[in-house]
Amino acid sequence: MKRLVTLLLVVAVLASLVAACAAPTPEVIEKEVIVEKEVPVTVEVEKEVIVEKKVVETVEVEKIVKVEVPMGSSADRAVEAAKKYAGITLNYVREAGLQAQDPLHMGPIFEELTGIKINVVEMSYLDMYSNQLQDHLTGGGAYDALDVSPLWMIDFVSVGVLEPLDDYIDKYMNKADLEDYLPVYSSEGVMKIGGVTYGLFDDGDVFVLYYRKDLFEDPDNQAGFKAKYGYDLVPPETRQQMYDAAEFFTDKYAPDLHGLAIQRLEGQAYSWFIGPFSAYGGQFLDPDTMKAQINSDIGVRTLTEMVQQNTVMPPGVEKWGFMEILSAWMEGKVAMIITWPPIGRWGSGYGDTAKQLAWVPASNVKGKVGYMLQPGGRPCLAGGFNMGVSADSKYKEAAYLFIQWMTSPTISLQRVMLPFSLRDPYRLSHFESPLYNTAWPEAPEYLDKLQEAMTGQWELGVPGAREYMEAIDNACTSAYAGTDPKAALDKAAARWDAITERLGVESQKAAYQQWLKNPWNRPGPTVEYP
Repeated sequence: MKRLVTLLLVVAVLASLVAACAAPTPEVIEKEVIVEKEVPVTVEVEKEVIVEKKVVETVEVEKIVKVEVPMGSSADRAVEAAKKYAGITLNYVREAGLQAQDPLHMGPIFEELTGIKINVVEMSYLDMYSNQLQDHLTGGGAYDALDVSPLWMIDFVSVGVLEPLDDYIDKYMNKADLEDYLPVYSSEGVMKIGGVTYGLFDDGDVFVLYYRKDLFEDPDNQAGFKAKYGYDLVPPETRQQMYDAAEFFTDKYAPDLHGLAIQRLEGQAYSWFIGPFSAYGGQFLDPDTMKAQINSDIGVRTLTEMVQQNTVMPPGVEKWGFMEILSAWMEGKVAMIITWPPIGRWGSGYGDTAKQLAWVPASNVKGKVGYMLQPGGRPCLAGGFNMGVSADSKYKEAAYLFIQWMTSPTISLQRVMLPFSLRDPYRLSHFESPLYNTAWPEAPEYLDKLQEAMTGQWELGVPGAREYMEAIDNACTSAYAGTDPKAALDKAAARWDAITERLGVESQKAAYQQWLKNPWNRPGPTVEYP
């Protein structure tokens, strides 16, 4: 998140939930939980969370709730082991803006527990790749804990940016925690490269379609749509259904409301190409010749549909990024969007009292939000992050203990539930948590759909992946500006072939064939995995 823009949490929870946490259930006893309540004052009040070794104390305006935390958990083991490093400072790279708010709040808690200060080094998403890579290539040492997109993992591992983590995991982690990851996130090419663990996954990014239930369920809209298109107006499962619904709503309500909005701004436009391309059966590269296949008939069909979709979106959408999509959705100006998970929470009103979200428009769609997979069956697993350890750090073990603490089941649940967080659920325990499932009325539906969407398609993960994706990005934005989609993709394919030749056809073939062993990297409308 996403690409943008701890227990501190300002969000309303039902009074019954507060009562339940006062007398914790076994679920809560296993978690270091967050408890909140509405405060009847005109100023915004935050509740400071003080964590001691075995107890989480959530300080509210009138009440302190204590919840027992199990001894020997991965979070507890990390804290105990890290205390010997008290007094050091760890530099942790994080995307600037809202992404950084999570560690800016968690860092002081970790420092209170261990004596280790966390210095959050903020930079843009694009700079995160180049700066972390350049630091290593020029001698290294500026950073200790790293945030790494799975898209970059192979590049970072191949030149030695990342420290292998398996020895630390064997020494400090409860092995059951590895089974708590959704399989898509613990798979080869994500946390692991060549069977070696180089990262602990920390952000369940995936595209979801959010739609206005009130518009789809309106009897007049249903009658009008069926009269025009000959079938029922339903939340779309196919790209044609999505286009028809978007066209209908735009024709009826524009300029006040448009049927669809999807991020088109250059820089990450490629992410919306990946899922449909794969769902149609598109293959990035010929695994035998390594010639680019993005300009195949499937590729041209995918990009042509994307250009057509722009005609039913708000004017100027070609330059819309995350913020424009967010504002239009929250203000009730679009009927459907395809984007990352946080907007699905915010649109439902979750976090509307957090000061970190004061810049977000108040939700006009609260209680009206429905959730669907990205039409076509294969949403893009767009981004995400691993937390890793710099191979050049002077404090590798301490950096590992910090990332184990952050990604542990107990701490990570609290982090993904922060209302201002851009980190999204990624552990089975996140999706099963009664606390999360009662966070707002539609939370169970939201979590079910996110988990279902984990059958998506990863972005290409071979050496040079960022360059390959930039070529698709350029093709998309060129087509939006009027270039014939086939011509735009032919140019991108030629660039792909040049990248492959420069990096070495045989070595790229070996990397690509290894990448294809991951079930989530294979083309087709469905995913089959063990």
